[in-house]
Amino acid sequence: MDILISSGSTLIIMAALVGFFMAWGIGANDVANAMGTSVGSKALTIKQAIIIAMIFEFAGAYLAGGEVTSTIRKGIIDASYFVDSPELLVFGMISALFAAATWLLVASVLGWPVSTTHSIVGAIIGFAAIGVSPDTVAWGKVGGIVGSWVVTPLISGVIAFAIFNSAQKLIFDTENPLKQAKRYVPFYMFLAGFVLALVTIKKGLKHIGLDIGSTEGYIYAIIVALVVAVIGKIFISRLKFDEKAAKKTHYANVEKVFAILMIVTACCMAFAHGSNDVANAIGPLAAVESIISNEGQIAKKAAIAWWILPLGGFGIVAGLALFGHKVIATIGNGITHLTPSRGFAAELAAACTVVIASGTGLPISTTQTLVGAVLGVGMARGIAAINLGVVRNIVISWVITLPIGAGLSIIFFWILKASFT
Repeated sequence: MDILISSGSTLIIMAALVGFFMAWGIGANDVANAMGTSVGSKALTIKQAIIIAMIFEFAGAYLAGGEVTSTIRKGIIDASYFVDSPELLVFGMISALFAAATWLLVASVLGWPVSTTHSIVGAIIGFAAIGVSPDTVAWGKVGGIVGSWVVTPLISGVIAFAIFNSAQKLIFDTENPLKQAKRYVPFYMFLAGFVLALVTIKKGLKHIGLDIGSTEGYIYAIIVALVVAVIGKIFISRLKFDEKAAKKTHYANVEKVFAILMIVTACCMAFAHGSNDVANAIGPLAAVESIISNEGQIAKKAAIAWWILPLGGFGIVAGLALFGHKVIATIGNGITHLTPSRGFAAELAAACTVVIASGTGLPISTTQTLVGAVLGVGMARGIAAINLGVVRNIVISWVITLPIGAGLSIIFFWILKASFT
């Protein structure tokens, strides 16, 4: 307890630095989940993708990052075991952030798309189970989170499969694909606009003092989606193509229409990713700040300090700008050949899944969600369309992420504990 009073400012500064480092790692590694399919399908250039991601990742992190943060902070470990020694929880959370961020840096340099959720969950389990006691870990809740890592890729894969197949039947497998695209693409734009608007209204606006009821929220989301669809229809109707051209040319032109749609889904996925995954950086940081500010009291409910969400948002943007291109290349080109229509199906499916999970407060892995969606698109075209070697390597990197996060966290925890006690 005396340590928290005498060294409180030092510990908060340390936590803020490693929290920023962790957010940087999320930006460098995980933002490929939002932008990889857009760049891989050539709907966006890498520069355009990074600019769009900066805006929407920050907006998602700052406006809609609160609900999941509370789950990560309170759900994985039982805070009651730290009541008599709150400094151990502070040391542990700082260690967990540093451990997860270090692994993300290594993975990003190597271009490996790993799960930031795996990294931080493994790190928190590591310091709590080995550094303190196995009883501190709420293994039931951890089991639920691990279960979500299996369920969410499956959900996103099924949604992506359905979206891609609907596009095939309604547009590509018809006599006049271009005419059908002009007819149906606005409906897909409506869906993308609705998903993005709903998560903003339901979650984001609460953090800036506006609490809109459920019915009103759905009405506003539908209005926004209609506006997006109308704007999309206007843009698409202005595209001039030779309708008498060969079928192959028609397909190419339809993909150009879907390229416009990819910009909407890229924004949607970036916002959803920012709202969900900023929790991996700011959850442990918020816990440290709360404990020290309350002089060792571990409050059941603690308001997040005003500077924490912006710190997480800026960290994500910084990591994306410096290292994001490496993992974007792996996601965009490695798993399966993507066109704008395929990338759209994968991205929108992943965004829907992330938004659903984010709204329920369950910390999912967006990496696994997106890979599930891309696999769903690949499976719609047959198993031969999937690069199984790349998928295998990605899965292996997921498996080793959790134990590496745990191991590094234990080492850093012992070093911190020895340094301050």
